[in-house]
This record gives sequence, C-alpha cells and structure tokens, in this order.
Amino acid sequence: MSELLKNLTERGVSIYLDDISRSRLTSGDLRTLIERDHVVGVTTNPSIFKKALDEGDGYDSTVRELALAGFSTADALRVLTCMDVREAADLLAPVHERTGGRDGWVSLEVDPFYADDTEATVAEAALLHWMVGRENVMMKVPATDAGLLAVTELIARAIPVNVTVIFSLKRYRQAADAYMAGLERAAEQGRDTAAVRSVASFYLARLDDAIDSELDDLGTQEAAALRGKVALAHAHLAHRAYDELRRGRRWRNLARETASPCPQRLLWASTSTKDDQYSDTRYVTHLVLSGTINTMPEATLRAVADHGAIPDEPLGADATAAQQVMRGLDAVGISFDEVAARLESEAVAGFQKAWRQIQEVLESRLSAAR
Repeated sequence: MSELLKNLTERGVSIYLDDISRSRLTSGDLRTLIERDHVVGVTTNPSIFKKALDEGDGYDSTVRELALAGFSTADALRVLTCMDVREAADLLAPVHERTGGRDGWVSLEVDPFYADDTEATVAEAALLHWMVGRENVMMKVPATDAGLLAVTELIARAIPVNVTVIFSLKRYRQAADAYMAGLERAAEQGRDTAAVRSVASFYLARLDDAIDSELDDLGTQEAAALRGKVALAHAHLAHRAYDELRRGRRWRNLARETASPCPQRLLWASTSTKDDQYSDTRYVTHLVLSGTINTMPEATLRAVADHGAIPDEPLGADATAAQQVMRGLDAVGISFDEVAARLESEAVAGFQKAWRQIQEVLESRLSAAR
C-alpha cells in the first residue's frame, strides 16, 4: 500500500483506474487495486477496449458463443463491453454503497460515431445503461455540441453521465450548464435528483503536448517560458470555476428547490505524461484538490505510488499566475480556443478509429467461429 495513494485519498482525491480488460477482471487484479491501492472507480474508452481485445484469449469463448448465437458485430461489441463494465461495477458496488454514490463508478463509452448525433447518442446511452443494469455505471458522452444536448436529456432521465474530451474552460462551463439543465428538467418531471450523478472529464497531457508543440515551433524565449504550464494552469482555473458554479444562484436554487442534487465533479483525464522532460506524476501530484477525481493508467498509478511527492507550491495553483499563463499564449500568437477545438475533434476521431478497428477484429473472429 502506497502512503501517497493513501494521502491522496485522505485529502479528498478519488483515485480511478483508466483501464479495463477481461484478464484484469478474471485474474483478480482489479479487486487487488480496489482493496490495496485505494482505487475507487474505473474509466474506459474505445482505445482501452481495443487493447484489451488485442491481447490474450480472454474473450475467445464468449466470442464463439456470440457467433453461434448469430449476433451481429455491433451487438456482439455491446455485449462484450457491457459484460466487462458490469463485472467491474459489481466489484465496485461496496465502494459505491459505502460512499453514498460519491465513488464506485465505472464509465462506459457511447459509440463515438454518434458524437455529432444527439438522438443516436441518447438512444445508445439508454440502451447500454439498461444492458449493464447497474446503478453505478456512467455513460461517457463527448462534449461536442450534439453531445452536450444529449447530456441534458440523459440527466433528465436520471442516467448518470461522464462528459468527456473536455479541453477548455469554455467547454467545461457548457458541460456544467448541460448538467444543471438536465437536473432542472428531472426535477420538473418529479424525478429524484439526489440519485443523479455526473463528472466532467478534463484532458491534460494531450493539451500540454499540443500547446508545447506550437510553442516549440515559435522558438522564442517568451514561448519557451510557457512550456508545460498550460494544462495545469487551465485545470486549476477550471476548479475555481467549479467553486464559483457551486456558489452561484442557479445551483443554490437547485439545491433549495430539488432533492439535494450532487455537483458535477471534475475528473482529471489524460494524466499519463507524454514528454520525458516532465515528471511522470505531474498531473496527479500538482492537482491535489479535494472533491476531484484523478483517473490514471496503471503505469501512472504505479509511478505515483513509487516516487510521487506532493509539492508545497503546485504548478498552476496561483490564480493570478494561471491567468497570466493563458494571457501569455495570446501574447505569443497562439489561439487556445483553436487548439482546444482541434484536440476535441482529434480525440473523437481517435476513438472512432479505435472503434472501427475493434469492429474489424471482432467481425473477423465472429466469422472464424461460425
């Protein structure tokens, strides 16, 4: 057991694992991480499922059964992903119960090809949520324009949502607005809003990687001085915005007029450092903020447990300095909004590519088993 992981938990940071696979479930590895390493949730995405399907033979028997039963590729993929998520949700059910629904969540991605189709996203999310049949499962919906409309509809139906691929403060505020709009509609329909949950997944390492690349291309001292500062500065500003939203009139009205709704928590994603010049724990140890979630691939989790250290002065924590960093980008001619919009599109496209590859592999295996 790592003292730092224990310390993070005691300071109000929820540790989630950004990974799932059949082998991790059947080997007891996930159970060990929950019992020993303070893991209280799991996140997934199409790239993670592709990796799981590519490795080992853990899915072979189920694929054969689905092939013999005549399942299509799309339906077989739904079954396989829902099976893993359901088992992970069952392992985390005691955490969910112990924390009163604060933690113990597993996230399942909606088909990324529906990212620009509100109605299809809602229909698929509702179907998957029903198929999994566990109350501690969140449907992952991208923060595209169409996705945000879907978030409101799903929350209104009391279906928990992880709003994902958020790269900017602007998108985060829109995600928070979509959540509150859904709560308001749920209350109007007489639903118990106390049972509704959502998180907003803010991507970090990908943001720094993209911004640093543009800064390096500029090759100036002013640009170099901003290197590696943007994601953490932006994350701390997002956390300040979260506090402001919770103190705002709209949230106060919700809290007063509905059945004790829960705030949409911030989740730090893309926490695996992509630049060797930076510490491999920076997106964890510099974001020790009570009430937040940090989801990590196992390599980052192990790095934090092995040599992570919480700094006395976390990067980006000073609000004035963080705002100066963002203004500095404008000063050197980099449009943050343009970078964030590009990253959102690239993230969705990347998940669509992984999803297509999963379907191709699965279709081949189903055909071979028939």
